[in-house]
Amino acid sequence: MSHDTDVLRRLAERVREICELQNPRAREQLWRKHNGLRSERPMVLCFPEGAWEELLPHSALECNDPIHRDWEYKLRSKIYWWEHIRDDNFIEPWFDIAWCTSPGNYGVEIPHIQGDQRGSYVWDHPLKEFHRDFTKLHFRTPSVDRVKTYEQVERADAIFGPTLPPRIRGQAWWTVGLTWTAVLLVGIEPFMLMMCDDPAAVHQLMAWLRDEQSHFIDWHEKQGLLRLMSGSHYVGSGGVGCTDDLPAVDFMPGAPARTRDIWGFAESQETVGISPAMFEEFILPYQLPLLDRFGLNCYGCCEPVHSRIDSILTIPRLRRVSVSPWADEQTMAEKLNGQAIFSRKPHPATVCLGFREEAVRDDIRKTLQTAGGCALELIMKDTHTVENEPWRLTRWVQIAYEEIEDHLEKGSTYATGSPEFSRAMARDPEARRA
Repeated sequence: MSHDTDVLRRLAERVREICELQNPRAREQLWRKHNGLRSERPMVLCFPEGAWEELLPHSALECNDPIHRDWEYKLRSKIYWWEHIRDDNFIEPWFDIAWCTSPGNYGVEIPHIQGDQRGSYVWDHPLKEFHRDFTKLHFRTPSVDRVKTYEQVERADAIFGPTLPPRIRGQAWWTVGLTWTAVLLVGIEPFMLMMCDDPAAVHQLMAWLRDEQSHFIDWHEKQGLLRLMSGSHYVGSGGVGCTDDLPAVDFMPGAPARTRDIWGFAESQETVGISPAMFEEFILPYQLPLLDRFGLNCYGCCEPVHSRIDSILTIPRLRRVSVSPWADEQTMAEKLNGQAIFSRKPHPATVCLGFREEAVRDDIRKTLQTAGGCALELIMKDTHTVENEPWRLTRWVQIAYEEIEDHLEKGSTYATGSPEFSRAMARDPEARRA
């Protein structure tokens, strides 16, 4: 155990050093302005996601205890970000521990078969005959192990102490989009066909999922398990949560958060093939009551939402919309300008399958030319591999800053912008550390 402690303390000291070096107040202020639709310049983020194992293989871990190995990986990933990725994110001087919770189940088993090498999975949907099997469903009964959670907090405090004080933070759910759960229960093809063959069944299922998700959220709120996520936390399908608009004005400092104090998020990637009219009929009406609970909202992930953007813009307090590689950027720029953040996700294939620098530049230039007048963020994600060449992500970030610099020099539409900051970031990687 002393070996593990020595390893973790050494890494924690390095993370704390990074916290002091990165100029977090300046970074936080940039994000607060950006999330308030008062951006000084386009923001840049890079999330390795599925490629993390190639950047930081678990074989490099030194700790022995399983919990300590998880903590070690968390610390090493922060250090790796600082030393190699160097985007606009920042690290807070805390060690976050999630509540030890169990979500419960829907009353039916959903067997998964996972592919090898971080591959895809298949599942066996349990509602084979909807009207017969629907009665098997019940709301989840979540639970929380507070003793186990506080034991982890105490253990972390004993190891890290004032260097990285532990705090309880974490997301109890990712999306309130509902359709992911729907297709797990009934299957993707049956769900699509039901919209034509049995629309009443789709409405029945979506209404049940809406009420179940609301019950699930209620439980977490009543249990006092929600925490503010308005710092450097990941929000939506990519973005940083810093904002002046959360928590709600009646929030009591130190109290558990409520849904109106935090970001909400929904998407519907599974229904990319349906018409805008069907989206308006079958999907959005069931997402809206859930999203209305949150203080600010994000929408969209990998699905191209340009054909349904008019409906999406009716979401209350919408602040960030995903513009996937398959979205019509011109339409999205026209619709989002001044209304919400243009959260651009460049195509990861230019980084994951070979490294095509000109393709990377062309994609970023097109976005800057099309959406340069919006509150714009460039986010590289869905990187399931970099073919064991980690430098690709570092280079993508450098290119993004170089193209932003060029865009600003040619005449930025950011009236209150600070192009000198972007130029420094682009010219000198060390500037991104200061």
